[in-house]
Amino acid sequence: MEEFGRKPPVEVGDVRNVKIEALGSGGDGIARIGGFVIFVPGTKVGDDVTIRVTKVLRRYAFAEVIE
Repeated sequence: MEEFGRKPPVEVGDVRNVKIEALGSGGDGIARIGGFVIFVPGTKVGDDVTIRVTKVLRRYAFAEVIE
């Protein structure tokens, strides 16, 4: 797995189209952009969604689905 010692590939407010690849232990959908994990609540595996990034941490981010 790629290590993100550098700047994450997303910033708060970014809007992206992603595919949900897996579910996290808390039930949130997991998407990846360049290997970087993004948790997306209210989604399921296989969903193609448009998201807005709401919080970015060193190793992962959180996003919400937008219409």
